[in-house]
Amino acid sequence: MKNYIILLFVFLMLPLTGIAQEDDVKKEKDTIVKVKEKLERAAFESSFIIDNPTNVVLSKNALEAQMNHRFGTFNLDENNMAGIWGAANIRLGVAYGVHERVTLGFGTTKFDRLLDFNAKVAILRQTRSNKMPVSVTYYGNWTVDARTKDQGYFPYSVADRWSFFNELIVARRFSPEFSAQAAISLSHYNVVDRYIRNDMVAFSLGARYKITPNTALLIDYSQPITEFMKDNPHPGLSFGVEFGTSAHAFQLFIANYSGIVPQKNYMYNTNDFFDGDILLGFTITRIYNF
Repeated sequence: MKNYIILLFVFLMLPLTGIAQEDDVKKEKDTIVKVKEKLERAAFESSFIIDNPTNVVLSKNALEAQMNHRFGTFNLDENNMAGIWGAANIRLGVAYGVHERVTLGFGTTKFDRLLDFNAKVAILRQTRSNKMPVSVTYYGNWTVDARTKDQGYFPYSVADRWSFFNELIVARRFSPEFSAQAAISLSHYNVVDRYIRNDMVAFSLGARYKITPNTALLIDYSQPITEFMKDNPHPGLSFGVEFGTSAHAFQLFIANYSGIVPQKNYMYNTNDFFDGDILLGFTITRIYNF
């Protein structure tokens, strides 16, 4: 009789043991699911690496104030104080992190009175374990020329004023000191002169090397690929230094791009770096976290 009681007890306990084991497995699975890959630190301090956007996407609810400035080109034949007294171009802008992967922005530029609406989307993000070795980011802008007829601009319709820029950026933080990125882009103008094309395919390369915790050297190169019937734009080359804090980034550089909105440079740049068509410029960004 005792043996029957023992067997009955064992059979009654077996389902409970199985349930407990299943619960343990579920807990283990849940634990595995909750373990997230840690993201690598940002490859760059600023939304710009001189002439091109970086892969930097703002944190949710963060606001970035942007100021991009280009002095006039150096001209030894004129009394223009290394371009500082010459015609200068400036852009003021803001960007806001609506999501940890999405940043939206707006800016206005002095030359051609451009108004640009822009967006950045983090598609892939580099992880510290190198399970994801690079960051892949989309950047795009939609820009309208706001000049009037009195300023020599005669569009046939509102659509004639628009230009567009789409870019895919691949970036990697190789070490705490060195980061680099490569990008392929497509610029489009709704209306252009007869001897150029509406679209321009181009690529860019940029790198940043920290020489102190708050100071870094920058290099940026932009190469148009599409060829026009005549007057092909010159590539862009720039060298600079960046001073950064937790919220500020200040870049001081020499370059041959006088435009600030990317498609303007890729489509219309007439300055040749190696022919002495260079200028001084600086970029300031400031992030406010809310």
